Amino acid sequence: MSRSKRMEPVAHVANNRKQNAAKAMGERQRALDDQVNRLDELNAYRSEYATRFEDGGESMAGIGMRDYRLFLSRLNQAIEEQARRVEQARAALEQSRGQFTASRVHHDAVNKVVDRLKADERRVAERREQAENDEFGQRRRDD
Repeated sequence: MSRSKRMEPVAHVANNRKQNAAKAMGERQRALDDQVNRLDELNAYRSEYATRFEDGGESMAGIGMRDYRLFLSRLNQAIEEQARRVEQARAALEQSRGQFTASRVHHDAVNKVVDRLKADERRVAERREQAENDEFGQRRRDD
């Protein structure tokens, strides 16, 4: 079995790892997008709620004002928590990008080795064929 054929399983594994890393990176990108969308929704909700309060807030009684502030405090906490989730999702995506890059570099290196081995095997086969042709030609001249 040729050396390039023996390397094919290694190339196959490297390709699978690269594909899995790309898939994981795509999933992490979608997760980040989801977290960013949730944060945007919370910020929009806070903005909308604040606008409604400003439009009708002067007539709010003391208990209503306290409830508003409590609600706003909880909403701000939810926004802060969601911002942390966004940062965690970004970190996970960056880690996934690093893994994909490493798997792609490995995949490319393995494929270069396989290509080099195949090229070497072709050169050896061409030399062998040329030597056989030269020998055949020499025999014909000698006869």
